[in-house]
Amino acid sequence: MVELFGKVAELEKIVGEQREEIARLKGLKGRPDIKPSKPSGMDNATEPPKPGDKGPRRFRGKVAPRVKIEEQVVKALVPEGSRLKGYEPFLVQDLVISATATCYQRERWVTPDGRTVLAPLPEGIDGHFGPELHRFVLMQYYQGQSTLPRLLTFLRSVGVAISKRQLQRLLSDKAQSFIAEAQDVLRAGLQTAPYVSVDDTGARHAGKNGYCTQIGNDWFTWFATRSSKSRLNFLDLLRAGYTDYVLNDAAYAYMRKHALPAPLIESLMGQPQTVFADEATWKAHLDRLGFTKLDVTPDPVRVATEGALWGSVQSHKFLCDAVVLSDDAGQFNIGQHALCWVHAERLVHKLDTFTDQHRAAQTQVRGLIWDFYADLKAYRLKPAPRRAAALRKRFDRIFLRRTGFATLDRLLKRLYANKAELLMVLDRPQTPLHTNGSEKDIRCFVTRRKISAGTRSDVGRDGRDAFLGLGKTCEKLGIAVWDYLGSRLKVAGHKVIHPLDRYVRARFRPA
Repeated sequence: MVELFGKVAELEKIVGEQREEIARLKGLKGRPDIKPSKPSGMDNATEPPKPGDKGPRRFRGKVAPRVKIEEQVVKALVPEGSRLKGYEPFLVQDLVISATATCYQRERWVTPDGRTVLAPLPEGIDGHFGPELHRFVLMQYYQGQSTLPRLLTFLRSVGVAISKRQLQRLLSDKAQSFIAEAQDVLRAGLQTAPYVSVDDTGARHAGKNGYCTQIGNDWFTWFATRSSKSRLNFLDLLRAGYTDYVLNDAAYAYMRKHALPAPLIESLMGQPQTVFADEATWKAHLDRLGFTKLDVTPDPVRVATEGALWGSVQSHKFLCDAVVLSDDAGQFNIGQHALCWVHAERLVHKLDTFTDQHRAAQTQVRGLIWDFYADLKAYRLKPAPRRAAALRKRFDRIFLRRTGFATLDRLLKRLYANKAELLMVLDRPQTPLHTNGSEKDIRCFVTRRKISAGTRSDVGRDGRDAFLGLGKTCEKLGIAVWDYLGSRLKVAGHKVIHPLDRYVRARFRPA
């Protein structure tokens, strides 16, 4: 009977999905996709209760504007004989938005030898739109999540004579320098950070569906949109712009772990060439060795290529001692891999239950997991070898139990198989227990996707990813994006903001 209930629930789910797909194909409005504001209540359930407010109510602190305060005396009408008893300050912050136009009369000279000398434009002037306008456009479009038509309407309403094409050029102008800086930030993070958290979401580019991958941690964020989210794609992204394929010990170890036949590995090791400049050179090498003619499982070309990519990652000193934290998506299972506890608990939470016995077993297991999770959080603050050993034994007792609920027992067995990845925190206490940071980072990309759908050109795609990642990185480093853009665009009187990769490296520099 229980099995029939399970089959009915599964069939109802399939029917619901088919109805939604039919409605989508007919152009009808489907059911609203209402999602919870937070991925799981497990993390909140393990937080200690906040004490009640017993003291006096706290108000906001003193206002400290980031601009110079100008003082202006306001006179009062008073009768004769009155005495001045000082002044009562009243601070008012305001914003002045106005368009300016400057015509630079550049001196033009002819030297005695016939050369023409033209006076240079002031620093930061590059084109017919100034750096302050350029900064405002980038800030509003990426940080303010505005649309191109709305931004165009606003600029025209304040007096700027600009076309849609010119505005689009401002968004893509100098994009390559920002893309390069974003890549440097990724390299700094992969070389120095003790862990990186990863995630992906749907994206659309050039009229086709794709995926945006996020890589980051508490101090940096990086995005990249590609047509695939395979492990080959993820390894390619981890090269951080390098195009080489490398055969080294890390590459051969990867191939052995993923069941590439020993004779094929020996054939690769027997060749003198171990570094290949690009994909074409690497594929030609595999073709000469006969890899492309083999029709076996696993695909030797794929496994060998993944191994060579991992060898390249390691050769550039990326992720040499870092943990990769993910939500258990297969493509992210690289190197030292850790799993998100929130996603693991969600599997238990979403199980379909049909009897009181099932519901009781589910509630009991979830309670045990919550308590265990709370102790893992405490361990991160004060790690100790004896405590780690006790937690490992406790993990076994939780996930090796038999509840009598067959589906739950199979799930617990599956989670137990991931013991090393779920308990990575015991060996590496700095590793978070969840991927909430990645999900928070990727929301800005999802918002941008909802506002302006996809991109058309590769430069537009890479520029969007770079600006969103740099904006998030500035936020994590405590740098105002407005100041960052002013420094890069040479706005008059700008603050000096060094390349962001320097700040990222400084965060993880050993004492």
